[in-house]
Amino acid sequence: MQKQFVSSLSLLLFVNFLVKPLWIFGIDLQVQNQVGVEAYGLYAAIFSHTLMFNILLDLGLSHYSNRNMAQNPERLAQSFSRLTTFKFALGLFYLLVALVIGFFLGYVQKAITLLLLLAFNQFLLSLIVFFRSHLAGLHLFKADALMSVLDKLLTILLCGAVLYGSMESWQMTVTLFAALQAVSLLIAAGLGFIMLYRKTQLFKFTFRFKRVKKQIRESLPYALLILLMAMYTRVDSVMLQQISGEFENGIYAQAFRLLDAINQPGYLFSVLLLPMFAGMLGRKESVKELSRLAFTLLMVLCVGVAVAGATSARGLMGALYHHHPELSTPVFQWLVFSSIAFGATYIFGTLLTARGNLGTLNRVALSGFALNVILNFILIPNYGAYGAAVATVITQSLTALVQMAISFKIVGYQFATSFWLRLLVFAFLAAFSAYLLREWAGLNWIPQFLGALAFTLLWAMVLKLLPLKAAIVLVKQRLASH
Repeated sequence: MQKQFVSSLSLLLFVNFLVKPLWIFGIDLQVQNQVGVEAYGLYAAIFSHTLMFNILLDLGLSHYSNRNMAQNPERLAQSFSRLTTFKFALGLFYLLVALVIGFFLGYVQKAITLLLLLAFNQFLLSLIVFFRSHLAGLHLFKADALMSVLDKLLTILLCGAVLYGSMESWQMTVTLFAALQAVSLLIAAGLGFIMLYRKTQLFKFTFRFKRVKKQIRESLPYALLILLMAMYTRVDSVMLQQISGEFENGIYAQAFRLLDAINQPGYLFSVLLLPMFAGMLGRKESVKELSRLAFTLLMVLCVGVAVAGATSARGLMGALYHHHPELSTPVFQWLVFSSIAFGATYIFGTLLTARGNLGTLNRVALSGFALNVILNFILIPNYGAYGAAVATVITQSLTALVQMAISFKIVGYQFATSFWLRLLVFAFLAAFSAYLLREWAGLNWIPQFLGALAFTLLWAMVLKLLPLKAAIVLVKQRLASH
């Protein structure tokens, strides 16, 4: 089992690192370059709108099915039919919510087809996650890894044919983009259903609410947390489009796309850390060493990318985007620093989740959502996309600091003062080196960016913030315990 776990985890990380950047930079970015800032700004706003409420499609079913299949694989046929039926009922409820709120936001009147497609895509994506939870529960980890990227691979192929000339008679639009994603998601969901159906040889639409009522009630705090986090990380796009229009939101989307890519390693950190933290806490072991190690590694990465990205932003944005890179450059220069806060949240938010402190996390997320809305209302009317970026940095930084403080208080440990001093000195030296490279070296943005990263690595080693040998040993020990 240990060998299977490690090999499957390695496959999952590999395919995600391979496919996700290709999707972000090879397809999604090129779609915006082709359709234009304003059209993509509308797409981004409606996408954020449909994403904010996608927890209504799950309500903890995926977590429940994963655990249920692992403990009782013989019940697959019965529970699969029952839960899948309930999943379709949740899909209808979600669609109703998306349309009603979309009507008041003007999306129904402005782009009903796009709204329906993106809502349908969220349903299909949730269905795939649900099927994956069954596959993981049955220990079919390689099938789960394949399902994690299959829809993206198919979309890359379909959209690539339109974007790069194989289908020259087709003109890319945001509606076609959403439709091609729907086709890919539908194929992936269908394959997931077939794989599970082969294990059951039986499926019929049947459902009794009493069977999942208790499970839903127990999962509501977790579902609420996901809803609140989705809202305070995505509400800025919706508010920006509503207050300043599609063009400003398109400018913001150009910067946010890079932030999304930068945050992927932090997300994968959290996926790896959650079972580690949970296991250690269950065995009454101290998590201080692991949390400090993970925090240090992620901070070195995030600070390095943030200062390199901010100082090289003009050349970077100009190389990536065809439309108005000069407008998205200052937005990205602010927004990229929120990756540091996101990194801290991936560590300490994961720790609190492993401890089961969902009530605390919900209060933090609700406060973050309220703060983000208030700041956006103040800043967006005067500063547009730039104001939304500032609001994001402030909100994410404060919520990260609160989660860090709560973690230290609840778990009962602190990092040494000398550690914080070394981290501050490291951040200053990394930023100062990147600034000197930009102002005095006269380099092109690519060597400037790489040089800033190199100096970041140098200062981290000088200040002994990269105990790589200890990291490798610790990760091997934790994987061996699974």
